[in-house]
Amino acid sequence: NVGWQKYVQNGQRAGTQGKGYRLEGIKIKVMSAYEGDIEYAVHVQNIGDQAPVKNDEMAGTSGKSFRLERIWIKLTGELAEKYDVYYRVHSQTYGWLGWAKNGEEAGSTGYGLKLEGIQIKLVTKGGAAPGSTDTPCYNREISN
Repeated sequence: NVGWQKYVQNGQRAGTQGKGYRLEGIKIKVMSAYEGDIEYAVHVQNIGDQAPVKNDEMAGTSGKSFRLERIWIKLTGELAEKYDVYYRVHSQTYGWLGWAKNGEEAGSTGYGLKLEGIQIKLVTKGGAAPGSTDTPCYNREISN
């Protein structure tokens, strides 16, 4: 219902909150004097886990109305030596979850819940998390 939004930075919220809209696709970029990239992957409704992409490439879908359910983000190269990447998502039903870090999953598995918003923040390596790191991802066992 919104389409592509403008880029935000330094922990600002991307997406929506309280409107029930899903994130369908995401592009993340990092601009730094350090060598390295930001790499990320998502789990998409009806598709599953997608292969990782990096620095401003699209993860997810566009125009298919499939929701993002889970994401992980990490840094590579010199960037990963200098910074930790923290991120948290606003998940349907649960609201804002705890901050995930350096490749941990954020969102949910096995619940079919959409991601509605995301915040991403680079923190100097070993620095304090921007907030609570409790429960960045809800995982439900899926039986066959």
